[in-house]
Amino acid sequence: MSSFDDDFDAERDFDDPEEDSLEARVWQLLLLINPGDEETALQQFTDYREAVADVEADEIEPIDVIGRVIDWRSGFIVDAHDLRSLVQAINELSSRWNLSIDWDGDPDDDEFFDDMDAAALFSIAYDRLAEFGYTLWAWETDGDSYAGWMTLTRDAEPLRELATALGINLRLGSEVS
Repeated sequence: MSSFDDDFDAERDFDDPEEDSLEARVWQLLLLINPGDEETALQQFTDYREAVADVEADEIEPIDVIGRVIDWRSGFIVDAHDLRSLVQAINELSSRWNLSIDWDGDPDDDEFFDDMDAAALFSIAYDRLAEFGYTLWAWETDGDSYAGWMTLTRDAEPLRELATALGINLRLGSEVS
């Protein structure tokens, strides 16, 4: 029998067959999108567990629940036509690591968005964050919205593997169209 602390050991070997559960995958994902902030990952994992406690395992769509528990803390979901909120959400994520994005213009100026679309904003943010060793990711949503999170660039491969295992259609921020 394992102790409570063992449930949240960040150094687990993800290839261990006993650690291939949905919860283990979600925990690993939360650690990756909260680099260096295990406390936030743990809170989000607790929120995730509470959200799925009364749901049949085969009815759980992990990304839907994950999206809700990380929104505006470690990730975002914004309306596809709300470019201001997209910029604000990415700025909010970046500020967690004291990063500031040069948007090649002033997002506070109404004219800034005249020639912009979400793909261009994702691309700018992706390029700027890469300079600091971070990667902006986007995942497909069912609705008319954009969603994403950030990780350390070095965690790209483990994130891709987890996303695939969780059924999340993930792509780099530079690949948003």
